[in-house]
Amino acid sequence: MTVSTVVAQHVRRTSLAKRHPGILMGSLGVLALLLTFYGLKVGATAVSLGDVLRALVGDTSTQASQIVVQFQLPRVLLCWLVGTALAVSGAVMQGVIRNPLAAPDIIGVTKGAGFAGMLLLLAIPGVSAVAVVPAAFIGGVLAAALVYLLAYRRGATPVRIALVGIAVSAAFEAGIRFLLVRNPLDVSAALIWLTGSLFGRSMTSVLEILPWVLVLVPLIVVWSRKLDVLGLGDDLAAGLGEPVEKTRRLLLFFAVALAAAAVAVAGTIGFVGLIAPHMARRVFGGKHLASIPAAALFGVLLMLIADMLGRGLAPPLEIPAGLVTAVVGGPYFLYLLVKTGK
Repeated sequence: MTVSTVVAQHVRRTSLAKRHPGILMGSLGVLALLLTFYGLKVGATAVSLGDVLRALVGDTSTQASQIVVQFQLPRVLLCWLVGTALAVSGAVMQGVIRNPLAAPDIIGVTKGAGFAGMLLLLAIPGVSAVAVVPAAFIGGVLAAALVYLLAYRRGATPVRIALVGIAVSAAFEAGIRFLLVRNPLDVSAALIWLTGSLFGRSMTSVLEILPWVLVLVPLIVVWSRKLDVLGLGDDLAAGLGEPVEKTRRLLLFFAVALAAAAVAVAGTIGFVGLIAPHMARRVFGGKHLASIPAAALFGVLLMLIADMLGRGLAPPLEIPAGLVTAVVGGPYFLYLLVKTGK
C-alpha cells in the first residue's frame, strides 16, 4: 500500500469540491478581487470608483487618487498578505497538532508577539513602528519555542502542544495586562497596535511581510502532503517513513514565522487563523494541497471585510480590524468548542 493510498483513505472531500474545485477556488479569488477594488474607495474621505481606476493606472492628478495610492492601497495589500499569513499559519498548526481549535492566537504565538511589541513601545516611548516589527517577530518565535520546550517529553505530542500553548498564551495575556496597569499613561500607542489595526500602514509594512509570504506559503503548499501524512497519527506516519518529529518542528517553525510576521505589521488580529482553515476544510475537504490555498483566500476575504467594516461603519471614527474579527470569531470559536465536544 502506498503513502498516497493510505492518505487518501483518511482524507474526505466534499462532493461540491470534488466536482468543481477549480470553479470554487476561482470564485473565491474573483470575490477577493472585487472586494479589493471596492475596498479602495471605502474610508472617511469620499473616493469615487473613477478615482480608484485613475489611481490604479498611475494617474495621481487628483487628491482622491492620491489618497487611494498613499493610504488605501497599502491597506488592501496588507489585507491580502496578513490574511494569507494568518490563515496558512493556522492551517499548518491545525494539521500538525491535529486539532481544529489550534491557531496562532490560541497557542501563544500572537500573545507572545504582542507582549514583546508592547514591551518595546512602553520601554522606548515614541519608538518607530519599524522597530516594533523585529521585536514582535522575536516575541512570537520565543513564545513558540517556549511552548515546544515545555511540551517536549521524548517528543512533542499534539495534545501537549495544544495544552501548553493555551497556558503560555494565558501567561503572556497576563503579562500584557500587567504592563497596561503599570503604565496607564503610556499605553495609547500600544493599545492601538494590540487591537490589530491597519490604520496608518504604508508600503513599508507591505514590504516587511511580503518576503515571508512569498517564500513560506509556496514552501508549505509543496509540503502539504507531509501534513496529510502527519494527520494519520504519529505511529502510522512513522510507519510510512516520515521523520515525524523533524517534520513537525519544521512545519511549526514555518507557521510561527508567518504568524509572527503578520502580528508584527498588523498587531494582534485574532481568529483569522482559526476561522479561515476551518471554512476551507468545510468546503474543500481535508486534503491540504487544496485546503491551504483555500484557507489563504478565506483569510484574505475575512481581512478585507473586517478592514472595510472598520473604516466604513462610523467614519471618521475607525474601528480596528482586530475588534471586528473578534466580534465574529468569538461566537465562531464557541460554536467549534460545542461541535468538537460532541
